[in-house]
Amino acid sequence: MADDQSTEIDDTEDQDGQQNPEAGGNGTGDSLLAGYPGAALLVKQDGTVVAANHKGTSLSTLIDRGSIPDISDLISKSAIVGTFAVGTVNLAGSKGSIILEITVIPQAEDQLFMILTRDMTMERNLRTALVESRQRYKDLVEVSSDFSWEVGEEGIFVFVSPNGALGFTADELIGKRPEDYVLNAEEYSPLPFNSDRPLENIELWMRKSDGSTACVYASCLPLYADNDEWRGTRGVCRDITEERGHEAALARARNREQLLNYIVSAIRDELEPGDMLVTAAAATARALGTVGCGIYRQTQPGVFENAANFGDPADGLETIKERAQVEDETFETEIADHRFLVTATRYRQTVNGFICMWKSLDQEWSDDDHILIGDVANQLGIANEQIANHERIVKLSRTDGMTGLLNRRAFLEEELPRRLARMEFTKVGAALYYVDMDNFKRVNDVHGHQAGDDAIMRLRELLVDHSRPGDVIARLGGDEFAMWLDGMPPDVAKDRAETLIADSTVLREFSGDEEHPLGISVGVAMFDPDSGETLDNLLARADEAMYIVKNAGKGGYYIAPASGAEKPAGE
Repeated sequence: MADDQSTEIDDTEDQDGQQNPEAGGNGTGDSLLAGYPGAALLVKQDGTVVAANHKGTSLSTLIDRGSIPDISDLISKSAIVGTFAVGTVNLAGSKGSIILEITVIPQAEDQLFMILTRDMTMERNLRTALVESRQRYKDLVEVSSDFSWEVGEEGIFVFVSPNGALGFTADELIGKRPEDYVLNAEEYSPLPFNSDRPLENIELWMRKSDGSTACVYASCLPLYADNDEWRGTRGVCRDITEERGHEAALARARNREQLLNYIVSAIRDELEPGDMLVTAAAATARALGTVGCGIYRQTQPGVFENAANFGDPADGLETIKERAQVEDETFETEIADHRFLVTATRYRQTVNGFICMWKSLDQEWSDDDHILIGDVANQLGIANEQIANHERIVKLSRTDGMTGLLNRRAFLEEELPRRLARMEFTKVGAALYYVDMDNFKRVNDVHGHQAGDDAIMRLRELLVDHSRPGDVIARLGGDEFAMWLDGMPPDVAKDRAETLIADSTVLREFSGDEEHPLGISVGVAMFDPDSGETLDNLLARADEAMYIVKNAGKGGYYIAPASGAEKPAGE
């Protein structure tokens, strides 16, 4: 049988509608051929064309040229079997391939054969396109990450894409009711799986085979019979769980960023470094909704001191402080009736404190809490370093570089005014001692400046030994010192001065020579908060008392008379 034979043909029709001029005429044949809608020919067994209708002229020419041998084969077959023979030929036309169905019918008279053709080109092309379309759809469904489905009129899955869905195989889902896999299916009206109207991108949460949940977008089209009766629904579901996870993570990140900005802004609004951590503790506790928050600073290696607290106090903070010094990561712990979240603060990878938050035991710490406290700790690490630097600068500006005592400015401009203001409320007196070294220049001239420095440090130790923790000692400059002793009655101040003079003999080892022994002269001025005396007048009395001793021969003390008194008391 002829099939898919490629032969050139002109598929344009003859315009004159006449039979092949080279073929012999036949009246009966002509009438039969003329009534056939397609190409029709009468041929002899040897392939000679006897007649052709106007659509068959091109085909007649090709037959005469022997360009379609398959037709000769069909004629021979028809002659042998004595009945019609059918086959197809594939011809190359000017507009593309032409597929013809050839039917050869033997004629009773004259050993003729009628050839009838039917153009199968469009039908074959449509069939091929349909097959390709179905295969394309099948391939896309099979490789798609989405899953396609169909629910029948009984409300059960009758088709699921071959890869299955939600961790289930297709066989495991077919025959099951879709609502068994939808969380809170009763809340959807209608549920996409049995909807009687088209729906698009309906968000559903569905149960997976491992017990977890997946978020999907469902779109569907209903199926109807000819009588408009609902017969089922087809649709597709797209898993958007990962997208929803990313969106949720992004939303949480934005929320954390807003909270962190709130905390950082609150810290930066504070001008005083000491207030920064207090504000940070309050802002962090409010931002995270905790019961309380505590911030600790490392003041010296291995020593962590509480710098700020907010909220209700909690037991166990000392235990947490010990653990925080050795933990590298954020940790949770439960103590008494509180649940704690703790992390260290760092500056340049070095721990300089920690922050802890606490809430009641019935509340859990979330992953976002862990991330946020870490972000806050990063800011606090910088704040702790800034505060430490500020304290170092303040200390340098207030203390004497050699002795570590207060310097003249800090003592006269900060410390004494503050203490005098406080005494207006406490009504407790005090004693101001001016101490100046005798024959100190001789020490430097004879033994050198290092010996002079050693002598100054020895006097520092002497003054510290004769003071209490709450008292203040300052180096006013060179070999001149001052002491402020709170709550000192006149008789005790006199005894303290006598003892100081007696113990100052330890300085003689630094003397330049025996004729010029190193010692001290002390001037004392008592302060009465009820006297209304000014600071300048108090300082002047103490300074004058010290020079009275100097002028009297050095190596003693003198207690200045009270403001307005005439007779001095001292030695």
